Amino acid sequence: MYESLPSPYGLVRFGVAPDHPEVKKSSENLDDVAKWPNFNYVGNVPIGNGAKSLPLKTIAEHYDSILFAYGASKDKKLGLPGEDLTGVHSARAFVGWYNGLPEYADLKPDLQLGDTAVILGQGNVALDVARMLLAPLDELKKTDITEAAVEALSKSKVKKVVVVGRRGPLQAPATIKELRELLMLPNAHFVSPSEGWDKHVGSQRKQLPRQLKRIVELLEKGSNTPAEHASKRWQLQYLLKPLAFHATSDASAALGSISFEQMDYALPVEAEIERIIAETKHQPDWERLPRIMNSVRALGVKGTGEQLELPASISFRSIGYLSEPLDGLEELGIVFDRQLGIIPNDINGRVLSPQAGPGNLTAAHVPGMYCAGWVKRGPTGVIASTLDDAFRTADILISDWENHVTFNEPSSNKLGWDGVRSVVDKHGIRRIDWQDWERIDAKERQAGEAKGKVREKITNVKDMLKVLDG
Repeated sequence: MYESLPSPYGLVRFGVAPDHPEVKKSSENLDDVAKWPNFNYVGNVPIGNGAKSLPLKTIAEHYDSILFAYGASKDKKLGLPGEDLTGVHSARAFVGWYNGLPEYADLKPDLQLGDTAVILGQGNVALDVARMLLAPLDELKKTDITEAAVEALSKSKVKKVVVVGRRGPLQAPATIKELRELLMLPNAHFVSPSEGWDKHVGSQRKQLPRQLKRIVELLEKGSNTPAEHASKRWQLQYLLKPLAFHATSDASAALGSISFEQMDYALPVEAEIERIIAETKHQPDWERLPRIMNSVRALGVKGTGEQLELPASISFRSIGYLSEPLDGLEELGIVFDRQLGIIPNDINGRVLSPQAGPGNLTAAHVPGMYCAGWVKRGPTGVIASTLDDAFRTADILISDWENHVTFNEPSSNKLGWDGVRSVVDKHGIRRIDWQDWERIDAKERQAGEAKGKVREKITNVKDMLKVLDG
């Protein structure tokens, strides 16, 4: 396993919210694999064509197969005026910062500029950001959140969080679990939309599929915390398309507000739900309910031309991620799909070549090349679905090997890590093995225990390496 950072676990370590320890436990799967004698961890080795990177072609020369599972490291931008103002951040950067991702250790988001945060997007990451801004700090302090984040949150002046979506609540991608956690915060009150819920969910609530029905029930029930007992408040605002970020004044570079276009449903929600329910009433539930779900989820919106402005002292865009191509992919016959942000594949994980035509099982397969996760199917789904996807690719790879499918330039000279080691040394890269990581891990846990928390993450690669030199 090749990893650009000294620490393993990827998204589990740097993407999962600190207050979700049950999800982080999935890292134990890798801990178990690391005990196998034929597993080799090669950490702190970036892949690419830079001076301090390992060329991808070097790996290909010494392995029968490569499985790409490097995720989506780039966040989508809105491309709007004022997006570079002080106070406008990507949710990915903010999540990486409070989770200790070295890339964002120096982010320093200023949470003291004002009392209102506006989050653009209504997926799980957006709700994670909202929860971090709203949650009681006493509970967060016990997690593996970084000390820098604890300090910034302790001084935060943010008292109101607005989570904005371009469509409605039945089209928002966030899961019920994430929504429920926000509604159950003991110190934050949920403000229902002034227009009420009927416009967004219709009156046929009982006939909606269970998942959508539960979302409606949660939203209509509202917050566990009454407004008079809450120190903070939050709301979901729908049917708003961002147009521009505005500074506090002409002479300032600090965010002061965001302008939006008011959207509306392309077709009335009530009528559309009634239509699809009528069309499917004679179908069995296993066919009818998914069809209703997909139709409601796909409801489009249109612009009205009306505009409004929301005050914002800090803002986070959370509109999705993109994978990027690794340097050297084309040398292996892999043409990255920049439009979809994925490595082209056959859904099962076999990497496809655009130059090969149809034929038998491997006619369009780049021999020995496989992919899994977000770089395979795009940045959608939760860890459980991504895990299932990884199992599928692994099963296909094993099956291909057992069925003598052609792999990467068959040769008896493929030495694995032993063949790559000299190139790593030549490039001046310090390789971290699993035993090295365990020492870093122990240091983090020890530092965390002294502060009454799970661990205190080391957020700088140089400091991680110092642990091994001490």
